[in-house]
Amino acid sequence: MNWILLIIAGLFEVAFTSCLGKAKEATGNESTYWYIGFLVCLVVSMLLLIKVTQVLPIGTAYAVWTGIGAVGTVLVGIFVFKEPATVWRLFFISTLIMSIVGLKVVSH
Repeated sequence: MNWILLIIAGLFEVAFTSCLGKAKEATGNESTYWYIGFLVCLVVSMLLLIKVTQVLPIGTAYAVWTGIGAVGTVLVGIFVFKEPATVWRLFFISTLIMSIVGLKVVSH
């Protein structure tokens, strides 16, 4: 169950970084709503991370959380914000994914 909560926390990390990107593009009240979304997602992500680190090793949990956030944010950047999907970006994202899976496999 804690691994599922950690994945959800990582997805909320992707959500709060995405809100920052959308707020940058927005104007007026719309940007305010994106910043509110950022704060809500940030709080949920941190609370879930705090909860899972009470059971899972902090080093592993934090690495997986940031890895999910990094991979997800790059993918959102490519698909939503039209950032370039170069061979090197995709290569390093795939190595990051393999590292996250590896940490899960070797953690007790």
